[in-house]
Amino acid sequence: MSVKFGTSGLRGLSVDLQGRPSYVYPAAFVNLLLRNGHAKSADRVLVGYDFRDSSPAIAANAMIALRQSGLVPVDCGHLPTPALAYYGFQAGLASLMVTGSHIPADRNGIKFYLPDGEIGKSDERQIAEIAAELNDMPVPALGEITSYENRAGEAVALFMERNKIVLPESALSGKRFGVYQHSTVARDMLSEILRYYGAEVVELGRSSVFTPVDTEAVSAETIAALREWSYQFGLDAVVSADGDGDRPLIADETGSPISGDICGYLTALFLGADAIVTPITSNSGIKTAGGVEVVRTKVGSPFVIAGMQEALASHRQGVVGFEANGGTLTASEFRAAKGTLRPLPTRDSFLPVLAVLGSAAAAGLKLSGLKDRLGLPFTAADRLEKFATERSVSLMARLQANRENLSEFLHPLGLPIEVDMLDGLRVTLDNGRTVHFRPSGNAPEMRCYVEAANAAETREVLEMGLRLLREADLA
Repeated sequence: MSVKFGTSGLRGLSVDLQGRPSYVYPAAFVNLLLRNGHAKSADRVLVGYDFRDSSPAIAANAMIALRQSGLVPVDCGHLPTPALAYYGFQAGLASLMVTGSHIPADRNGIKFYLPDGEIGKSDERQIAEIAAELNDMPVPALGEITSYENRAGEAVALFMERNKIVLPESALSGKRFGVYQHSTVARDMLSEILRYYGAEVVELGRSSVFTPVDTEAVSAETIAALREWSYQFGLDAVVSADGDGDRPLIADETGSPISGDICGYLTALFLGADAIVTPITSNSGIKTAGGVEVVRTKVGSPFVIAGMQEALASHRQGVVGFEANGGTLTASEFRAAKGTLRPLPTRDSFLPVLAVLGSAAAAGLKLSGLKDRLGLPFTAADRLEKFATERSVSLMARLQANRENLSEFLHPLGLPIEVDMLDGLRVTLDNGRTVHFRPSGNAPEMRCYVEAANAAETREVLEMGLRLLREADLA
């Protein structure tokens, strides 16, 4: 089957996933649940999905597989991934989310959750192995979602109650925020929670056509729209999320996006965390300070979650994880303004939105000022789409083979002095710049992350890094 697990769930072309894989992989998931004692016959399993055209059909096939395998599918409808996962964690139920997150509309995926958290890398391997064994199994007629128990309203309400204890009442009163709605399943809930805290909300860019929004590499077109909206409506910020609502997009009063790792870091500070777990692609300026331990991992929520579990095992009390895309996870309880935030060890866009906006309001700062006072290095990231996986593998192998190849390739940017190959290739140069090349785990894309002394130099280094990748001679 032409689908595979990436950095976050199963991914593949929508036309491929809509067929046999959308039945076989959920059936393999059930096999794993029963084999490892995470579920028993006739237990319920929650199913949610995003607004992609292919998602309802894939969800329908998954529900048929669940029912045929002896479990009871529960239709949770269109809702954010963190809302589905949180409902499952609180109810002690496994769940799966049909979503391709931020990737193009011609692709889709499935995320799998155990009753107590995301599946790990070992679980992925087991599901893939079981799916291979089941690949020749007879598949019943697949069809539309019909006559299943529906708990969409209950799941959404529970998640909203969680978010209503994060800030004091009227914490955002007097503020005017835009919500870039596009096609994210988080769009209505984001507007609702901001209004709950007293903000005036301007809803922007709602679309009935799926729009892939990558919060880690915001497109030039999206940035232009954010800036135009900020100027036109006099906004204090614009917020949004990716397709399934687990990665935030937060732009300051000028419409300039605040990078996801800074949003995650501000959230950790807001919560008073004593341990931070974040991938190597996050801002290098986020270091141990004031008793906060910082652990770096490979890219992907399974690696962040494993790091958070290790931090808990070492007796850290307040553990927060976040990725460079801004998706923020909590492994422990935290005291909030109006109650206790229970752990949510999967990516969430709502907590960082509220933490960042609430922190700025409480400090009497614009969002740009809140970010600037951290004093972190300037960073930027982007990607080359339609960069064949085979090309990525070949280029990485060549650059990692020896220092001579790497030095020749990076000559226009500087001389390599430090190399980290934890995930992709991260290189510190003699002029203080950092460039990091990493093939995407979800799509045929090559990502480039850079750090430099100022915004202008950072943009220059990013453009040069992308050009080097684009023009790479692999002969």
